[in-house]
Amino acid sequence: MPGARIRLGVRCWPDSAIRTKEPTPAVNIQSQIEALEALAAVDADLKELNEELDRERETLSGRKSHLDELDESLSRAHQSIEDMERMRNELVQEVRQMSLQVEKSREKLSRCRTEREANAAQREVKEIRKLYRDREVEIEKLVALIDQARGDIEKTQTEHDELAEELGKSQSSVESHLGDVEQRVKAKQDERKQYIGKVKPQLYRRYELVRKRRGTAIAYASDGTCSACHMLLPPMLFQELRRGEDFGQCPSCNRILYFRAEPPAAESSQADSQSSGP
Repeated sequence: MPGARIRLGVRCWPDSAIRTKEPTPAVNIQSQIEALEALAAVDADLKELNEELDRERETLSGRKSHLDELDESLSRAHQSIEDMERMRNELVQEVRQMSLQVEKSREKLSRCRTEREANAAQREVKEIRKLYRDREVEIEKLVALIDQARGDIEKTQTEHDELAEELGKSQSSVESHLGDVEQRVKAKQDERKQYIGKVKPQLYRRYELVRKRRGTAIAYASDGTCSACHMLLPPMLFQELRRGEDFGQCPSCNRILYFRAEPPAAESSQADSQSSGP
């Protein structure tokens, strides 16, 4: 209509539609560095504790295994002596029978009427006497072997008794020490879980991958070199680390890298003098 005012309609939009998207806050790299360093320290402690456990268990297991070996050795030696004594008794019995045969052959020789019969009887006596001497030599050898075996048994038994006594005295204390170390391991594992929760999941996966390959996973760069492998870093990588915005990776050892500023010369010399003492 002529002369009428036209009111322009204003369309209202919800606040959520016109609100600008807030930038995602940057990751606090310093907190991640502290968490990783604490995690690495716990892992180093766990490695030492687990190595100590392995050494103690290996020592205890080695002593027990050696004691079992001595038991088996004693058992075999006793069985060997029994076998040799049985053989010796059989030979002694055989020698006695030969003695009787020699006496019979002599009587037979005394009753011989012809030269042919006498020669045959003499050959028989000679053969029996030869067998008799052979059996006596075998008996002497067996007696020597039995005496030697008994001497070896005595030495082995002495070693066995000393080791058993030592194990009896030390086993309880060793097992107590193992239990104490196992408790410390459990405490460290619980502490480790706390630090894992402070590390970004992707960064932790990277940390674990490198740790399993290298033993340690994190290093720092202060003067352009990796603190772990001491290799010179590419200048561009070192400059990126100096900005402190993100972690890097050592091209040589693949460890996670971050920048750590060197302390001022005055503080460094003062710390050295304090550490050296009067």
